[in-house]
Amino acid sequence: MGDPGNEGVAEEEGLWPLAKARGLSRRRFLQLSALGGGAAVLAACGVMPTSTPTPSPSPTLPSEVEEARAWFKDPEPFIKHNGSLEARLENIQGMTTPNRYFFVRNNSASVDVDVTVWRLSVEGDGVSGPVELSYDDIRRMPSRTVVSYLECAGNHRSMFEKLKGQQTSGTQWGLGAVGSGEWTGVALRDVLMEAGIKAEARSVLLVGMDEGSPEGGFRRVLQVEKAMHPDTLLAYSLNGEALPRDHGYPLRALAPGWVGSSSIKWLRSIVVSSEMIWTRNNTTHYVLIGDDYPREGTADGKIVTTQVVNSALALPWPASLSSGEHRLYGFAHSPHGQIVKVEWREESGGTWREADISGSQVQYSWARFEFMWEARPGEHKIMTRATDSEGNVQPESVPFNKKGYLFNQPIPHPIRVS
Repeated sequence: MGDPGNEGVAEEEGLWPLAKARGLSRRRFLQLSALGGGAAVLAACGVMPTSTPTPSPSPTLPSEVEEARAWFKDPEPFIKHNGSLEARLENIQGMTTPNRYFFVRNNSASVDVDVTVWRLSVEGDGVSGPVELSYDDIRRMPSRTVVSYLECAGNHRSMFEKLKGQQTSGTQWGLGAVGSGEWTGVALRDVLMEAGIKAEARSVLLVGMDEGSPEGGFRRVLQVEKAMHPDTLLAYSLNGEALPRDHGYPLRALAPGWVGSSSIKWLRSIVVSSEMIWTRNNTTHYVLIGDDYPREGTADGKIVTTQVVNSALALPWPASLSSGEHRLYGFAHSPHGQIVKVEWREESGGTWREADISGSQVQYSWARFEFMWEARPGEHKIMTRATDSEGNVQPESVPFNKKGYLFNQPIPHPIRVS
């Protein structure tokens, strides 16, 4: 399993107890020790040394260690953003995003959890008493399958600068912080009922095991109404396979229609409260902050919960095509209902023309649309806009917000034709 000398150094530094507490398996610990010694283990645990370490023969970690500590899946098919992986929509053909192409949004390194010792705790003044559940306990509960898209609140964020010249903070996602899959698990409400949720319960805080994330574990509050919805899941399977480690194994939340930050990965605890819970992620982050957004509660603006209707072409950015007729396709989705219409036109002018919607949407899945386009030599930009069954349509313009959330105006996708 690599150089036993490196393993010994990490052992002598006493890092195994720390690594185990941070969710690393023994196998992962040894792998990182062999690749980069104690520095790699510390990095994977999200810990920076408090003193200057003794220089090693190699002053920087090799690239394979950097990637090993961030993700478990092959990062090559993706666009890399620090610890996150943006999907290339052109790699996705159908209604379901293959696990190997599903985007990854991380706030620290992915966590390798030993399921034999993992436990989920449920506590707080909103339940009758604390409950602790093992993975086997969860698997014995009635299962439920939900087909749903999952999208980061910051998907399309880079378009604020590209199209409007407005700089935002956060990961500069393009079009690929979204995917659609079949999720299987247990209804969150069943777990809450197991703990004896009280009538006065108001909010449900979900906390992850990624201790390198802000607040020592990424966390998000759900209103009790959303938590008790039958389609809000604690998922242990994605597309018929055990939940991949980059996507929250052994258990993650799925809150259909809400921004991806609500679907906490590597779930470790649930706190149910009779009061509204305020954390970083509903006061200063995942909040629309700007002149067009009034403050909500103690937040700096309007709290982001529900997603917005959106669409994108499944093409590289920018795209290159040969002249002639092409069948272009893309994906559209909405939290409010099914996509009933997708239109397209060139940015240079002309009327909106309707695309074909192929396949059938199931529950909260996205829709696949396609249309024929006669490509002429030169530079072009094609825009798409979607309309859902509730009459929501992508707006002509989106007001600026400092964090760059919920950008959904039609995007002029650049295409060079030779």
